[in-house]
Amino acid sequence: MREGRYAVVIVDDHALFSQGLALLLESRAGDNFVVAGSTTAGEQAVALVGREAADIAIVDLALPPLGGVETIRRINAAYPRTRILALSGTEDLGLATAALRAGAAGFLAKSADPEVLVAPLLTIAAGVRVVPADLLDALLAAGDRAGEEVVERLEERELQLWALLARGPETSEIARMMLVSERTAKRMIASLLHKVGAANRIEAAALAGRIGLLDDAPPRAR
Repeated sequence: MREGRYAVVIVDDHALFSQGLALLLESRAGDNFVVAGSTTAGEQAVALVGREAADIAIVDLALPPLGGVETIRRINAAYPRTRILALSGTEDLGLATAALRAGAAGFLAKSADPEVLVAPLLTIAAGVRVVPADLLDALLAAGDRAGEEVVERLEERELQLWALLARGPETSEIARMMLVSERTAKRMIASLLHKVGAANRIEAAALAGRIGLLDDAPPRAR
C-alpha cells in the first residue's frame, strides 16, 4: 500500500478506457486507491505489477496478442499476493471461468456501471472474491450439469464409494465397508477422483454434496 491506499495497475489495450478508469478511481475513491501505472500490453503486465508493488491489477480479458487469461496466470504466478480483477466486454462464460481459474479474484463485465467498480475493488482487496450474481448462477448451473453427466457415467459401486468418501472415513474404513483390501481401496479412490475431475477428497465431497449424492441414506456396499 502507498500511504494507506491500495496501489492499482491497469492492463488494457484501450488507452482511453484506462485513462477514464484511472480518473474514476482517483475522483471517486482517491482515499482508498492510487493508480500506480498502466500498460496496453499483457507482456509488460508482470513487470509493471512488480515495479509498482501493486496490490490490485485490473486486467482486460480481450488483450492481444498474449490474452487476458494468460496475463492473469503470469501475474498470479509471479505475484500471488496481488489481487486481480478481470474485465470483459463480452459475457463469455467460458472466458470468465478461465480467468477465475487462472487466478483472478473477481470478474466484471465492461458494460457494468462504472460507479459500482469501487465496491468490488475494496472487496477484492479484503481477500474476498467478486462474481456477479448472473455469472455465479450460470457457473453453478454448468457445474450441476457436469455433475449430473459424471453420475450417469459411473457404475453403482462407484457411486457407493463416492458417497462413502464424501462422508470422510479413513481409507481403511472404506476398505472394510467396500469389502476390499486397503490397497484396492486406495486404487479405487484414485480412479474415482480422476473420473469425477476432483483434485482431492475435499473437492469430491463438495461436488457430491452439490449434486445431492449425500441426500440419501448412507450406502451399503454389496
